[in-house]
Amino acid sequence: MINSYLNKITQGNCLELLKNIPDNSVDMTFADPPFNLKKKYTSYADNLEFQEYLNWCELWLKELARVTKPTGSIFVHNIPKWLTFYATFLNKMAHFKHWISWDAPTSPMGKSLQPAHYGILFYTKTPKDAKIYELRYPHKRDRKQGYLLKDYGGKKGLLHPFGPLISDVWTDIHRIKHNRKRDPHPCQLPIHLLDRLILLTTDENDIVLDPFMGTGTTAISAKRLGRQFIGFELDEMYAQIAQEKVNKTESNFKLGETWVSFYLKQVITIRHSDWEDLENYFIIPNPAKVIDFQKIKLKNKHWLPQENQHEIQLQNHEKTEENVSCTNSSQQKLIFK
Repeated sequence: MINSYLNKITQGNCLELLKNIPDNSVDMTFADPPFNLKKKYTSYADNLEFQEYLNWCELWLKELARVTKPTGSIFVHNIPKWLTFYATFLNKMAHFKHWISWDAPTSPMGKSLQPAHYGILFYTKTPKDAKIYELRYPHKRDRKQGYLLKDYGGKKGLLHPFGPLISDVWTDIHRIKHNRKRDPHPCQLPIHLLDRLILLTTDENDIVLDPFMGTGTTAISAKRLGRQFIGFELDEMYAQIAQEKVNKTESNFKLGETWVSFYLKQVITIRHSDWEDLENYFIIPNPAKVIDFQKIKLKNKHWLPQENQHEIQLQNHEKTEENVSCTNSSQQKLIFK
């Protein structure tokens, strides 16, 4: 049954479609559901009553836990308000690993703290033996001078040449700014955000499932990193856009035989365990202490993957931290019984 859904976007209600996915059959599930904030979408409203929304969320969360393999992981993206309830649901059927804080400042709201992050809940199906890899990202630097932002004192020569291990606070991936060249969808996540989650918890040919696929972010990330995917999307237009984009995507995010995440013509996420295979592709600062002002660089720019025009358009509008955007690459109509 699962083969009929592999590597395609299926249009329909995720609660009905998930019933056709066998228990313990998917390596990673990722959900970015409607936030119930009255956003305007093509064919549905995002304005359920409080408890009605939570009841619906508990239904699809149970399905995600059911289809995830014992070695697999579950990720759910939302605003902190709803994630506190999601955690209560997931604690009954999976095992908490992290609350990933994705830095995303918004406009001041008055009489309260300014919202400055979205959350991604990270759960595993079982307490032990889940597939999880340590990741690294480039060192943070001053934009004008290129010096390391953090003062490491006399220990600069001991730093990893690529960059530090990734923590559970992500400040290096920025939201997509709204513009007329984007997909006709109110919210999209940056594809390299999904790259990071996929590299964190899956291997080549593993299956990634997204029940709220929107215009294809998760599927594109999975395909370009050599993974299989299952995508569900209720809206017919969004599903069609997603499938067309996936059809144009190549599985080419590699250096040699190693899968990595590229963005703005540089490598931005790698697995720590892959460094031995990757270091020969880089010009590494020498002596080591000059890493303070000298970046690691690819030896050959032709190793960068070809990017389709859609990705280029998005990148042209994601170069500042002041992006004023919303939240996701996928939303779905709420259908209840």
